[in-house]
Amino acid sequence: MNREQFFQELRTALHREGFTPQPEQDELLPVGWDGLPLCRITADGGVRYWQEDVATPERERACERATDLACTVREYMTLLEQAPPLQAQSLTGDYRLLADFNGAVLAAHPTRLGVQFVTWDWSFDRTGLNQGNYFQENYADAKQDFAIRAGLISKQQIFNQEQLIEIYRCCSDTLDAGFDLTAEQEKCIRGIQEQIAIAAPDALDRIREQEQHLMEPYNQEPIM
Repeated sequence: MNREQFFQELRTALHREGFTPQPEQDELLPVGWDGLPLCRITADGGVRYWQEDVATPERERACERATDLACTVREYMTLLEQAPPLQAQSLTGDYRLLADFNGAVLAAHPTRLGVQFVTWDWSFDRTGLNQGNYFQENYADAKQDFAIRAGLISKQQIFNQEQLIEIYRCCSDTLDAGFDLTAEQEKCIRGIQEQIAIAAPDALDRIREQEQHLMEPYNQEPIM
């Protein structure tokens, strides 16, 4: 895979998530967060860091997020490099065919603002495309939509982010309520939380924001 194109796309993705990518050094992409160095990303999507740069839970989570972004960008940039042009009636612009199964299409569209993703259904004669769902830079949601359209997974098996937030919150309430849980039950509940934290890290950030918002009236100075 072309290192320059990978790093260029990764810089765009990191900027969107609040990171500060620096100029390439020794074939590595240095990444800053919150005004301080965080990690360095290799051309194959690996991440290197000094332990003192991830010494707090917040910085450790930031490094994990940067790692996830590097893996995701490497995945779709590798596919993009090999993907043929998507050809269909009335379709203009540079669209690449990433996946085609059971009448559904997953396509990538390189732009100056980064790669964007869209899913379609083929027309009955496979000459045109219908029902486009546009996901901008959200590769994960585009893949999920393609899998549902293609019949690879059922829509009923997927929880949206709002549902995941409530599931995580209910798990926390159950663990904090003092119920007489068995060790296996507690392990299962904590495992659910860990799975949500990995699959939807934004869900945890939204829970923290909501909790902070609820506490704001109690943290304000009393009016004399």
